Amino acid sequence: MAREQLQVLNALDVAKTQWYHFTAIIIAGMGFFTDAYDLFCISLVTKLLGRIYYHVEGAEKPGTLPPNVSAAVNGVAFCGTLAGQLFFGWLGDKLGRKKVYGMTLMLMVLCSVASGLSFGHTPKSVMATLCFFRFWLGFGIGGDYPLSATIMSEYANKKTRGAFIAAVFAMQGFGILAGGIFAIILSSAFKAAFEAPTYEADAIRSTVPQADYLWRIILMVGALPAALTYYWRMKMPETARYTALVAKNAKQAASDMSKVLQMDIEAEPQKIVQIEKQKSGFGLFSREFAKRHGLHLLGTTSTWFLLDIAFYSQNLFQKDIFSAIGWIPSAKSMNAIEEVFRIARAQTLIALCSTVPGYWFTVAFIDKMGRFAIQLMGFFFMTVFMFALAIPYDHWTHKDNRIGFVIMYSLTFFFANFGPNATTFVVPAEIFPARLRSTCHGISAASGKLGAIVGAFGFLYLAQNKDKSKADAGYPAGIGVKNSLIVLGVVNALGFLFTFLVPESKGKSLEEMSGENEDNEAQEETELSSSTERRTVPFP
Repeated sequence: MAREQLQVLNALDVAKTQWYHFTAIIIAGMGFFTDAYDLFCISLVTKLLGRIYYHVEGAEKPGTLPPNVSAAVNGVAFCGTLAGQLFFGWLGDKLGRKKVYGMTLMLMVLCSVASGLSFGHTPKSVMATLCFFRFWLGFGIGGDYPLSATIMSEYANKKTRGAFIAAVFAMQGFGILAGGIFAIILSSAFKAAFEAPTYEADAIRSTVPQADYLWRIILMVGALPAALTYYWRMKMPETARYTALVAKNAKQAASDMSKVLQMDIEAEPQKIVQIEKQKSGFGLFSREFAKRHGLHLLGTTSTWFLLDIAFYSQNLFQKDIFSAIGWIPSAKSMNAIEEVFRIARAQTLIALCSTVPGYWFTVAFIDKMGRFAIQLMGFFFMTVFMFALAIPYDHWTHKDNRIGFVIMYSLTFFFANFGPNATTFVVPAEIFPARLRSTCHGISAASGKLGAIVGAFGFLYLAQNKDKSKADAGYPAGIGVKNSLIVLGVVNALGFLFTFLVPESKGKSLEEMSGENEDNEAQEETELSSSTERRTVPFP
């Protein structure tokens, strides 16, 4: 690879778009489909969990999850995801992408099923087991982030690499959409089969006993897409970049990619020997890494952290915002299953009209506009629309203006996905050296999940009404939805500024972005210079 890149890597960089690209997108993307379904389906059923397990006899409003329980149920999967991103990101660089890929998927399948089977006879025991299994579900989901991104970046050609990685991530939109649609279908079936009065008409009978099956089925179905793709994940060959540059096995890399690309590729073991002689194999905590990639890592971690504060607080608490503006009727005017149906319908509409199109706009334009321009544009418009919602918030709460609010709210989702939610996933998979690529992506993604935890826990309290008597049961007074939206607007503005630390990787090979080509050229020049000096030194 010195001066001249390894043939196997060059073949990948210039390969025409082929069937194996689409196969890799589907195999990796179904993991993200499952990730999104599992992470976001909990927001569809938290109100139902409150009605079932925390009903208070004679209360004016239906039961709700206590603040600490709600925070745990909503946020525990993110804690697991953060840990999984760091652990599996590191493991993917140590053992290889493929070996670790199957582990994460099996963990997701088992814990999806176990979440729905959460056992116990008391509210505390059911919530404790639910949180336990959702933590480990999150741990498996966390591993999917760095591994899917790294595998796709290392398989793709440099011309359309951004679109391929973004397409894997875009499956997240379909996962959110599928969760909402499935909840609509299932709650409609339950509603037809088990008629119930509204809460204000009959508090006890408004939550039918069968409602306990509804949330369990919704959570358990998340295991299906992951289980269906397990076999295909295990059949994928290890990426050539890991095999050649990290495992130093040129023969295996050439053999694997010859089958994938359906062409003859020379093994070139002599170039691998040159790579092994490099003296610049710096580690993650070295001064050399800080000098070359320190600002890049700061850029990817900070922008993902800021983006996820806004993105996850919006996603998880859509139901609260829709209730605040009156788009979803008051809880007491519905029965338990009707409430699940209304929440799912609202979230599905947002996903269909803004979330999914936003992802695919990124896929279409990322290799034309570049990552930097899309991320900057996304943060800019998220800031604009957030302030446009927040400053005249009282105007939007009037009944005649609610549709306008929903449209503006949808646009913040559109520009999150046609913007930093996609690019923060793509860029860390492109700009770091092969031996640290999965680790650095895991660190960047974990920083994002830290932001998601801040959003999930923080917004839960912040968005409560300023008047404690109007806040949800058990919650202290907050700063209200209006001020919470202003805070999120400021967070997006900071994301815009930190984007300037992130380099553009459009149209460049992974080795060019990470500086691995330069390492080899410098090493070759040093060796050439040394050998010349040895030849010119006269014998005594």
